[in-house]
Amino acid sequence: MTTKPRTLRAVQPETVEPRKPKVLIYGPPGVGKTWTALDFPGVYYFDHEGGADLDHYRQKLRASGGMYFGPDQGALDFETVIQEVQTLATTAHDRKTMVFDSATKLFNTAIVEEQERLGAKDAFGASKRGPIRQMSRLVSWVNRADMNAIFICHQKDKWQNNEAIGHTFDCWEKLEYELHLVMRIERAGDSRYARVGKTRLLGFPENERFSWSYDEFSGRYGRDVIEREAAPLTLATAQQVADIARLLDVVKLPDGTVEKWLSKAGVEKFDEMDADVIGKCIDFLKGKLS
Repeated sequence: MTTKPRTLRAVQPETVEPRKPKVLIYGPPGVGKTWTALDFPGVYYFDHEGGADLDHYRQKLRASGGMYFGPDQGALDFETVIQEVQTLATTAHDRKTMVFDSATKLFNTAIVEEQERLGAKDAFGASKRGPIRQMSRLVSWVNRADMNAIFICHQKDKWQNNEAIGHTFDCWEKLEYELHLVMRIERAGDSRYARVGKTRLLGFPENERFSWSYDEFSGRYGRDVIEREAAPLTLATAQQVADIARLLDVVKLPDGTVEKWLSKAGVEKFDEMDADVIGKCIDFLKGKLS
């Protein structure tokens, strides 16, 4: 019996356009996390805590041309927030930066609501499963959007062997692995600093400390990238969704193939997939037919 020789499928790395920064910041209250985040261009501010009802925050948002999405608009409902991010990712607009303040409040509120829904059935952390799935979906859409993103989180103690060994952020623990950069915001006198934690960026070496300001951050990352107009995603057309459904009825694929396609694209359904990605899937299926 002869076996078909296998071929390697890796390709030459291509030059890609620099992506907008996706950042997590945390720290104690009053260190300037929100205040500096509002200095980023074209802010679409998700106020999960309702803290921006204070007039000086509203004034700063108005002065910078920022847009406000608070509890009255649905900022504490995960599905509403995800839908809003989907719209930001797929339509033309003048917004450039999404700020989630705080992701801690959004995530923990969802857990409390799920605990109340489950009641006595809340065993083995069941109340966290739904919020984790929702947070994962939110981050997936944020990463697909051609916009800067800042997740602001509360600070909590970091424990090891029953001893507090430092500080970390209070939210979905895997959030730091989904983003480009994690920074702890600190205050010394009247000065604010960002200390780099987990990082994928050359301009932000781990454990380096720098002045927490938009000018300093944009100078390191690239102001031209951060201030570039957002380009909307082109999603799958109704015809493409119909075509792939028809082809999947005809072509027999190994178990789990479709799930892998959706997972790799960061979506749950084909109608959420980028048009060029679903086009490649359709071409693959047509090749199987021939």
